[in-house]
Parts: sequence; C-alpha cells; structure tokens
Amino acid sequence: MNKENATAAGTAMASAEIIRDVARRLSLSEKGVEAVVGLLDEGATVPFISRYRKERTGNLDEVAVRDIETTLRSVRELHARREFIISAITDGGSMTPQLADRLASAATMTELEDIYAPYKPKRRTRATAAREKGLEPLARIIMAGRERDCTGAARRFAGKNGVADSAEAIQGASDIIAEWASESIRLRNMTRNSYRRNGSLTVSVAKDKEEALSASPFAQYAGFSQSVRRMASHQYLALRRAEKEGLVKVKYDMAEGARSLEEQLVEAYMPRQATGECASVIASAVEDSSKRLIRPSVETEISTELKEEADRVAIDIFTGNLRQLLLGAPLRGRRVLAIDPGYRTGCKTVALDEQGALLEHTVIYPTAPRNDTEGAARTLRSLVARHRLDAVSLGNGTASRETERFLKNSRILPDEAIYMVSEDGASVYSASEEGRREFPDEDVTVRGAVSIGRRLIDPLAELVKIDPKSIGVGQYQHDVDQSRLRNALSYTVMSCVNSVGVDLNTASASLLQYVSGIGRTLADNIVAYRNANGAFHSRAELRKVPRLGAKAFEQCAGFLRVAGGSEPLDNTGIHPESYPLVKEMARSIGVSVEELPANGALLDRIDIDRLVREGKGGAETMRDIIAELRKPGRDPRTDSGTDAFRPGVEEFGQLHVGQVLPGKVVNITAFGAFIDLGIKENGLLHISRLSSRRVAAVSDVLRLGQQVSVEVVDIDTARRRIGLSLRHD
Repeated sequence: MNKENATAAGTAMASAEIIRDVARRLSLSEKGVEAVVGLLDEGATVPFISRYRKERTGNLDEVAVRDIETTLRSVRELHARREFIISAITDGGSMTPQLADRLASAATMTELEDIYAPYKPKRRTRATAAREKGLEPLARIIMAGRERDCTGAARRFAGKNGVADSAEAIQGASDIIAEWASESIRLRNMTRNSYRRNGSLTVSVAKDKEEALSASPFAQYAGFSQSVRRMASHQYLALRRAEKEGLVKVKYDMAEGARSLEEQLVEAYMPRQATGECASVIASAVEDSSKRLIRPSVETEISTELKEEADRVAIDIFTGNLRQLLLGAPLRGRRVLAIDPGYRTGCKTVALDEQGALLEHTVIYPTAPRNDTEGAARTLRSLVARHRLDAVSLGNGTASRETERFLKNSRILPDEAIYMVSEDGASVYSASEEGRREFPDEDVTVRGAVSIGRRLIDPLAELVKIDPKSIGVGQYQHDVDQSRLRNALSYTVMSCVNSVGVDLNTASASLLQYVSGIGRTLADNIVAYRNANGAFHSRAELRKVPRLGAKAFEQCAGFLRVAGGSEPLDNTGIHPESYPLVKEMARSIGVSVEELPANGALLDRIDIDRLVREGKGGAETMRDIIAELRKPGRDPRTDSGTDAFRPGVEEFGQLHVGQVLPGKVVNITAFGAFIDLGIKENGLLHISRLSSRRVAAVSDVLRLGQQVSVEVVDIDTARRRIGLSLRHD
C-alpha cells in the first residue's frame, strides 16, 4: 500500500471510530449518526438536516441532530489530542504496545492526560533539580524497598554533583518520588473520587470586606459551605463572581473519615516490601506529593468540572428563555402606538403600521416634572385617529407605571389594548449599525421606541437584531464560557428563525442572516437585490442573487416564503426539490397541485404507502408535505399569551405579606423565576415554592411571559426584595 492509500485508509478508520464513539455516547444508531456527520461535513445545517433529510438520517429530530453536531466536535477534539500524544510519545522513543492500547482505550481527555503525564515535557521543578544532581538512581533504590539503610545508600551520592550530604540526597530523592506519585493515575483517581464524595467548598469573607459583602447581592454567601456533589450551578457562579470582585475567599475542605486522604494514598503507593527508613521516606514523599502537587491539580480539575457544569446549566436556561422569547406570539394585523417612557426628557412616541413601518414620531410629557397630561392626551388622540392605531406597546423602564396610569386615565385606547413590553436591549439596537442602517435620519430615541413597538408586532423579527446577552433573560451570562454561550445563542436564534420561516420580501438582513445557509453577506446581497429589482416573485429567483450558489439555495430555500408569487408552494415549508413529488401526489388522486392547499378532504385521499412502494418518494417527506398543505403559510407561533397584563399594585409600599397578586414571568433561572408585579421591583418565586413536590427545573412549571397568581410571603424593605409563592387556585 502506498503512502497516499495508507493515509486514506487511516483517515477512514479514524472516521468510523469517531462515528462509533458519537453513536455510543448518544445511544443512537451508527447509520443515522454517519448520515448526519456526512451532511454536516458537506456544509448542511442542523435545521436543514432535521427538516429535509429525514429519510437519510432515520427521522432524527432537531434535538438529536444538534446533539450529534456538538458531540462530534468534542469527540474529534479528543481524537486529535490522542493522535498528538501518540506522536509525541512515539517521537520520544517511549511508545510500547501496552501504552498504545491504553491510549486507544482512553475515553476522556482526563484519561488521556493522565497517561501522557509521565512523558510530557516538564517545566523546571524540584524533581528536575534532583535529577540534574544524579539522584534518580537513589530514588529508585528507595522505591525498590529492599534497602533497609536509606541514609547509608544516600552517602554514596554525597559530595557529588553538588550534593552536600546524605540528608540533601534523601531530600532530592524524595522530590523525585513525589513527582512520580503525582503522575500515578491510581493516586490521582483516588484523590478525585475523595473530593467528589467528601469535598466541600467553604467561603470566608475577605479582609475588610464585611460591609461591602453585606451590601452586595452575595451577602447570603458569608460563611457559606456546600459539598462538591451538591453544589448548584447558580451557587458556584455566584461564588466565582464574589471571589473575582474580592469580596470572599473560597477554598476546598475535605471531610476526613477514619483515615485521611494522605494515609490512603501512602498505603496505595507503598511497595509491599518497603520497611524501616525507606518506608518512612516514601510515606513523607507521598504526603508531600498529595499536598503540594496532587491536591492543587485535582482542585483545579474539580473547579473546571464545576464551572463546565454550571456553564452548561446557565447556558441551557438562557437558551430556553431566549427560545420562548423569540417564539412569543406576534400581535397580527394591529397598528401600534409605541412609547418609550421617561421623566425629564419625556416619552418618545412613534406610530407604526401593521408591518412595523414608521409612520410618525413625537414626544409627550405626561409625567413629572411637566405633568402635561392634557397636551399628551391631545397628541396621542390625534396620532391614533390619523394612523388608525389600535394597540399600545409601552416600554417597561423608567416612568412606565406612571405612563401606563396616564394612558388608562385618558382612555385613549381600551385598557386591554395596552401592552407592557420589555425594553431590555432597545438602547443597544438604537445605537447599533443595524439601527443606523434602518433609520439613518432618526436619532437613537426614535429608534428605541420603534424597537419597543416592533417587539409587540413580531418579537422574532425584532429581537434578532439585538445581541441576545442584552435581552435580559439570562443567569450570570457574563460569567460563563463566552464562546460556548455565543455558539448556543446563535444556534437558538437560527433554530427559531427556521422553525417559523421568513418572508423573503419583508425580512431584514438581520433576520435573513439566520436562515439556514445564508449568513450576513448573502443576507445583505438578498436585501440589495430586492431593493434594486423589487419583490421576489418566486424562490427560484433567489438564484439571481450574487454569490448565492446551488448549495446555499438548497440550504435556505425551504425556509423562505414568497406570498402571492408565481408558485403557490413557495409560501409553504415544502422544499423546491420536492415540488415534483407534490405533483406526483396530486396526480395520484387525479387533481392539480393548486387544488391541494388547505383541502383536507383531498389530502386525506393520498395513499402515502402506495407512493412509497412505487418509489415516488420517502414516507416522512410526504407526511411533512401533507402537513404543510393542510395549513399553507402557517406560523407555528401560537396566539396564546398575547393578553395584556394588568397588575394588582402600583408601588412597593402597597405590598404586604399574604397578599395574592397577578404576575408575569419575566426571567427564569436555575433557582427560581422573577415575576413582574406591576412595580419597579420584580418578585422572586423560588423553585422551592413552585409546588408541594420537588421540582427538577423551573421551566418544567413556568414559561417566559406566562401570567400567574402569586402570594407575597416575604418583604425585605431595606433591600427592596420580594419573596413569592405560586398559587394553584
């Protein structure tokens, strides 16, 4: 076999091994995993694979395909590291068949690094210095356990290579033994297991920081202690933040049993034949290794594990919240009066049509210090009449409650037409390149008000313009791994956009960039083509967009909608590649394609099994086609949750323990949910107060935007904190 063929065979073997590894980790069939990996490597996206390649993958859903994508990345990193280690050990002349087998069977990065540790290039250490003095033979003599007189053996090394006496020789040998012990996989695993079973993290207040800690959000962590195995994700992230801010010091403690960890390590490492002075030297070296080398290294590992798990939970919660927010029901067919409330600078007010186009803007001053309620009411009535506005989108920031009170008192629109909308991130959008591109002639205050209004009209289309971290639904999002967070949030936005579908003729570049296979450059090209040539008449016309080739068209076409175009199927989620199949399905019952949409009686007559037997197409694809034809142009977002929230209180002072109030879920975390009660301060509904039974996750009970009934159980007036419990009546 020549070198090229050998390389190809090795690559194929590695690929097959990677596929087996991914399938085993996810308990999926190798055939399905192989199909997904192949499609991913061809440049296909997760939404495209899960939606349009079901026959090839064995009907794997989006969650499974995404899991394969993320697991594939970590498995490939593991295999790449394995290859590097094998090469490094081989080049160093230390590879043996037994070592090669151990490396091949290592299933985690930790196992690989443990095996590699003795062969890894080392920085200068105490053991390095001892080796340079020629003391490694003495260390081997001591570890052999046959030398009863260690001091006598050490004398043979005294006076050579700068070794002053036998005591220095024994110390150097001990340093070498300590390093050997630190490289022992058995000792490291014993230490890891001990920390995971018995370790805990304890907190002490940093010097002179008592007052600062008590005034911080981390006051509850003074004197905090929690076992490693029971550490909650939000607790660990909070401890890291508090430590980073210099408020506390966090250290590991071990709950020692009948024997200390060091005693167990000494017993495990001690040669059976070692006695007397040599046994004492070995025991001291292992204890030193544990305290100086193994424990600090393992503590770093445990901290990394805790951080990775905390990041995973926080990112999962953030992406879950973001998904709910992006898939919030749009308020269809309404012309909106959007208000960004304020005091001294007034309330920035805009009028928007059903598509969110800016019709007019002004400023009103119904709140202090001007309190011009009559003038503000006249201006709004004029706007409402002139532009036929029938809904109000009111930002929930400064002066929002006073402005809401003014709106209800003036009866400009019915109370049920007034919606309180989160304005988190609106200022970010208004100062962004996207905001300047959309409204080059308007200032940031107008752009911010437009964003607030558009969030009511179509949350998805507007919120994709804003960095998800600025939307205000995360938990310690600035403390988690930013690369992982960015990847997860970007995927979540892409998943939501593609699940809903995008109108090719109205979507902004910000929205289009998240469509499968497009990206920012093609999104800009699509908008530029649309501006230059007018509305698209068909999906096929996309091929005329500069740089949008066959692969990009394949990936994006099914997720783009063209309403009222030359091809009726272009306004469905049916991919153009399946249009011939739709014609076969129509022909099989003797009708035209144009007769199928929204005609349940005709669709029920289609015999999928017969068409499959005839080789016309795949069953899953045909089922999806029929589902699309039953409700052509449908939006998977529901109309639930669009009722305006009407609070029961207007200020903090009206609260009292035992009070039952309506509330709205505005953020979900690992430890509970924050509830909007109609005042500036949100209440905390702790996870322990969600149900009489133990709840695994807050998201199992609540969703973002849900209106709930809560009882006030605790009020901290000094810190303006409100504790709530969920009412089920």
